[in-house]
Amino acid sequence: MNERVKKGIRTSGVILIILAAAVLAGFLYQTVWDAIDRTRYPRDFSEYVSKYSDQYGVPEYVIYAVIKVESDFTSNAVSSAGAVGLMQITPDTFAWISMLMKRTADSGMLYDPETNIEYGTYLLSYLYMRYNRWDTVFAAYNAGMSRADEWLKNPEYTDDDGRLTNIPYKETEKYVKRVNKAISVYKRLYGTL
Repeated sequence: MNERVKKGIRTSGVILIILAAAVLAGFLYQTVWDAIDRTRYPRDFSEYVSKYSDQYGVPEYVIYAVIKVESDFTSNAVSSAGAVGLMQITPDTFAWISMLMKRTADSGMLYDPETNIEYGTYLLSYLYMRYNRWDTVFAAYNAGMSRADEWLKNPEYTDDDGRLTNIPYKETEKYVKRVNKAISVYKRLYGTL
């Protein structure tokens, strides 16, 4: 073999080694960031999320995203507006959901993770049956159904198909974006659950 061929083979080998190292580095980089994201986007309370996802037909990634944005998985969280628990349900909303479910419940039960997840998931399901679009569901979950209904009646806030496209409350607009971001992270990390 002449020197030119030998040099070409060595160069090809070096290029292959560099490419293999780059692919390995990219894989390791993604693996490390996925591990970090899994700690930031956990699937705590999975037994309740799975149970009520099945029962009420709400995708698990939606439930996890709402919990992440609402309380960051803190079961004893209380907002300045008096919303309680993982999915941040107010006592008034809890009483209303209890009535819809034909149950008698004490609002102190909102601190119980299973109860909070069940009621929050039921509410998401109820809102989805009403609005049939997740962005509108998230807006109504955050700002209330009466506000969402008002926005949907106003062409300034909707597109030609009646979809809520401009949310006049900045807090609610940010909330919808945060939930959608959390959904995309949950889907990337765990699939569609």
